[in-house]
Amino acid sequence: MHELTLANSLVELACDCARRNGALRVSSITIRLGVLCGISRALYFCFEPASRGTRCEGASLTIIESPVRVFCENCNETKTPRTLYNLRCPDCGRPTLRVLSGREMDLVAIEVQDGVSSQFPDASPARAPQTRSTTGTTP
Repeated sequence: MHELTLANSLVELACDCARRNGALRVSSITIRLGVLCGISRALYFCFEPASRGTRCEGASLTIIESPVRVFCENCNETKTPRTLYNLRCPDCGRPTLRVLSGREMDLVAIEVQDGVSSQFPDASPARAPQTRSTTGTTP
């Protein structure tokens, strides 16, 4: 099941980001996923088991679906096909060779929570968690 591998990679990226920013946990992850990928439902299903025992445990996963967009060379314009798997231009009917969007998976944002780790006995008393958002994060 490659969706579990993708979920594990997503959790790993978010945990690395949280660690680099000094955060104890990740509260939410937002990704952009092209509708042609066809894995939104499976990714939601795999996210919870993949995040168990990590800084992402309990985090929410938000998936923004990216529509299919193609470039019609005949019309010289970007178009949205009428159906998901018929990539012909909706206006002139010619096949389109360039898919501009609809197949991508992009990490859009990671929201982390700050706090004092309870595993350090010399740490100061716990303070109220603060939330930060990290957008456009790349590994």
